[in-house]
Amino acid sequence: MSVLETLIEYPGPFLAWMLPMVGAMLMPVFGRINQKLRDYGAVLFAFSAVVAAATMIPYLFSGHSPGDVKLVTWLTLPNGAPLEFGVLVDPLSIIICNVVASISFLIVVYSTSYMHGDPGLDRYWFLFLYFIGNMLLLVMADNIIMTLIGWEGVGICSYGLIGYYYRDDKERWLGGPPPTKMFPPSHAGMKAFVVTGIGDVLLLAGVFIVYQYAGTFNYVELVQHSEEWLAHVAQVPGLVALMAVLLLGGPIGKSAQFPLHEWLPEAMAGPTTVSALIHAATMVKAGVYLVARMSPIFYIGTWTLHLPEAQVYFVAIAIVGAFTCFLAASQALIALEFKKILAYSTVSQIGYMMMGLGLGGFSEEAYLVGLTAGVYHLASHALFKASLFLGAGAVIHAVESIYISDMGGLKKHMPKTYWLMVLATLSLSGIPVFSGFWSKDAVFISALVAGTPLAYALLAVGVVSAAMTFAYSIRYINRVFRHEESKFIKDLEHHGHHLHEAPTVMWVPIAILVAMFCTVGLLGFAGLFNEGLNPEVFIEGQMHHMLEAILPHEVAEHLHVPHVGASTKLVGVGLSAVALALGGLLGYNFYWARNWDPWAWVQASRIRIATHTFLWNRWYMNSTYYVVFVEGVLSLKQLIYDNFEAKALIPLSDAVAKGSQMLSDALYADVEERTIFGTINTGVPSLVAGVYHRVKTTQTGLLSINLFYMAALLLVLIIGMIIGGGL
Repeated sequence: MSVLETLIEYPGPFLAWMLPMVGAMLMPVFGRINQKLRDYGAVLFAFSAVVAAATMIPYLFSGHSPGDVKLVTWLTLPNGAPLEFGVLVDPLSIIICNVVASISFLIVVYSTSYMHGDPGLDRYWFLFLYFIGNMLLLVMADNIIMTLIGWEGVGICSYGLIGYYYRDDKERWLGGPPPTKMFPPSHAGMKAFVVTGIGDVLLLAGVFIVYQYAGTFNYVELVQHSEEWLAHVAQVPGLVALMAVLLLGGPIGKSAQFPLHEWLPEAMAGPTTVSALIHAATMVKAGVYLVARMSPIFYIGTWTLHLPEAQVYFVAIAIVGAFTCFLAASQALIALEFKKILAYSTVSQIGYMMMGLGLGGFSEEAYLVGLTAGVYHLASHALFKASLFLGAGAVIHAVESIYISDMGGLKKHMPKTYWLMVLATLSLSGIPVFSGFWSKDAVFISALVAGTPLAYALLAVGVVSAAMTFAYSIRYINRVFRHEESKFIKDLEHHGHHLHEAPTVMWVPIAILVAMFCTVGLLGFAGLFNEGLNPEVFIEGQMHHMLEAILPHEVAEHLHVPHVGASTKLVGVGLSAVALALGGLLGYNFYWARNWDPWAWVQASRIRIATHTFLWNRWYMNSTYYVVFVEGVLSLKQLIYDNFEAKALIPLSDAVAKGSQMLSDALYADVEERTIFGTINTGVPSLVAGVYHRVKTTQTGLLSINLFYMAALLLVLIIGMIIGGGL
C-alpha cells in the first residue's frame, strides 16, 4: 500500500502521537493570537489523541490487531537491511496508548484552571503536548530506534517541565523543612535529565549488542528470529547476561528504580500537573512498557533455548522491583512534603509492576501471569495515582504549602477533594474492591505461580511493602484532612486567606479518574461471579493474543496458559489481608485514632531514633550520590587543579609563553628587521625602481623606434620557434 492508503486504513495509530506534536508546535502561534485560543487548542489537541487512541479499542474485542503497520522505508542500515517507519498495533500498545491519552487529556483540562495566569503558558503547553506526543510515539513505535526517539523526547520535555520554574524563586524550592537541605527547580530538572541519561546510555549499549547480532531493530523481527540470533550471542560467554542488564538500564532509570531512583523525589519541583503527568500515567511507565515489550525475547532464550543467562533479565528486574518497593515505601512513612510522599509511593508501586514482569520469567507457567500482573497494575496505578496527584495539587494550591505538617482540618474546607482522595487512597492501599486490590493481588499471585524460593522471598518483601503502603496512606490522609488545623492554616485564616474547595474544572477530572478505577474495581468483583467481566482475565487474554501473534509458531503452540486454582487465589487474598491488617493496625493507632504518639514512640529508643534518621536521610543514598558524583567530581577537579594544573601545567605554560616571547624577539631582530625589512622590503623596491629608470630611457615615443623594437621582438620569436622545432 502507498503511504496515503496506509494512513487512511490505519489513521488512529499514527494520529495518536502526531496530533499532540502538531499541537505543540502551534501553541506559541496560538499564544500570540489569543490566550484562550491557545488554552482551548491545547485541550482540543489532547482530546484528539484520546479519539485517535480510542479508534484502536475495537481491535481488542475483535481479536485481530493489525500488528506491524509499516508506513515507509526510513533509511538503509549498514548491513543493507531497511529501517522502516511504522507502528506496532497490538494489545500491549493499544492498552497503554489509551491509558496515556485519556489520563493526559484529563490533566490538560485540570491545567486550564491550575495554571491559569501563569506567564510561561506558551512554554508549558508546548512542552506538555510534545511530551504526550513523544510518549505515545514511544508506545506505538514498531522498532527500537523510533522508541528511542520518543524515549529521549519525553526525557527532554521532562527536563523542561520539572525545571519549569527555572528562575528558582525561593518559594518554589523543595526539600526541607530547614535545616534539611532544599533544592531549586532548575537543579531538580537537571538531576532528572542526568540520572535518567545514565540509564539511557546503558540501554543504548544493549541496543548496539542486539543489532550487532540480530541485524534489525524491528520488535516483531527481533522476537520471531530470536532463536537464531540469541544462539549466536550465547556463543560469547556472559554476553547474553550483559545484554539483559544493559537493556534494563534505561527502564530502571526512566521508571525510577533502584539505584537510579533518586531523581524522582526532586522532580516534584515542577507544577503538580507535571507530577501527575510524569509520575502517574506516562514517563515512569515507559520503563515498564519497554521491559514488557522486550520480555518475549528473553522468554524464548530462557525456556526455548534453555540459556540460563537469559533468565538474568527476569531475575534482575524482579529483585530490583521488590527492593525498590520496600525502599520507597519506607521513605514515604516519614516524608513531610505531600507530593514527595506520593512520589515515593509511585516509585514503590512501579516496583510492584517490575516485580510482576520479572516473576513471569521464573517459570514457564508464570510468564503470562506475570506479564498480565505488570500491565494490569500499570493501568490501575495510572488511574488512582493521577487522581491523588491532582488532589494534592488542589490542596497545595489552597494551602500554599508543600508540607503536610502545615495542613490539617481540610475536610471541612474541601469536602469533595477529601472524599475523592480517600477513594484513591483506598485503591492505592489495596482495599477490596478497588482496582488497586485486584492489580496488586495479581502480582502476589504471579509470585505464587512462579513457585521458586526466590519468588517467595520477593513475595514476602512485597507483602511488607503493602503493609507500609497502607500505614503511610492513613498518615497523609489524616494529617492533611482530619488532623486539627495547623498553626500555619490558622495564620492564613487570620490574615484573611479563606480556604475553599477546588474549582469545578479541577475536581471534575479527579472525579472522572476516580469513577474509572472504581469501575475497574467493581468489574473485578463482578468477575468473581462472571469471569467474562474480570479486567484481569481480559488483559490476560489480550496478552495471550499478542504473544500468539508475535512469538514463533512453534513457541506460541507451547505457551503455557495456567489455570490459577482457587487455593492459590485465596492465598494471594490472604496475604493481602495480612498486609492490610498489619498496616491498618499501625496506621490506625499512630495516625487515625492517635492512640500512640508516633514521635514519642520514636524517641523512646535509640534504635528507633537511628532508624528514623536513616529513613529521613533517604537511606543516605541521595547524600552518597552527591558526595561521590557531585562533590567528589568537584573535589577531584580542585585536586587536579591544585596538584597538577597549578604546580605543573601553569608553570609549564608560563615557561612556554616566555620562551615563545624570547624566540619571537630574536626572530624579529635578526630575520624580520635585517633580512625581510632590510633586504626584501627595501632592496626589492630599489631594484625595481632602478630597472624602471634604465628602461624608461629607451622609450622615446618615436614611431620609428617603436617599430624597430617590434621587428626585433618578432625576429627573436621566429628564431626561437625554429630552434624549438629543430629540437
